[in-house]
Amino acid sequence: MGDPREGFSAARRLIALTEAVRATPELPRAELAELLAGHGERPADLTEEAFCEASAAELRAAARRMAAVLGEGDEDRAAEAVNALFAECSTRPRLTRHDGHPWHLHVDRGEGAGWGEWFLASGALVLAQLLTEYGRIAWGACAAEGCGRFFLATGPGSARRYCSGSCATRARVAAHRRRRREGEREG
Repeated sequence: MGDPREGFSAARRLIALTEAVRATPELPRAELAELLAGHGERPADLTEEAFCEASAAELRAAARRMAAVLGEGDEDRAAEAVNALFAECSTRPRLTRHDGHPWHLHVDRGEGAGWGEWFLASGALVLAQLLTEYGRIAWGACAAEGCGRFFLATGPGSARRYCSGSCATRARVAAHRRRRREGEREG
């Protein structure tokens, strides 16, 4: 996670966890706990008693649901999906600071709410913040053939299409080669 003074990033946690579950659908409980700890979750909340296998299964299912929202490229449909998550989840956000992190919005696992509901509610909150702050979808799935990794697109400039410079270059080179082959066939 890095230096806690740099701020807590629920957006980075959302992307990392969703991508990890997408890459390994049955990601073991211990690896999920390690990933959550790396993004600022308290070790006491990640013990085998507090975060059991059933909780891990619920979190994996929620991450798969978030993948559909993160893969949505249309702003209106993304907003509708986020609003549907808000309506479904019974938790409320609050400001908190802990473990050396500055003040940040936090969604607690409320009474009866499990890890999955918490992840959906906190993910919806993050996506709503990004959509309103940037006035556009500030996340995406990489457009490079064979990749599809999720990424945050919170930098300046136009919306990103690729998760990394490597994927963008690979896609550009493939498009160039395709155009050149098509030109040779026509010529």
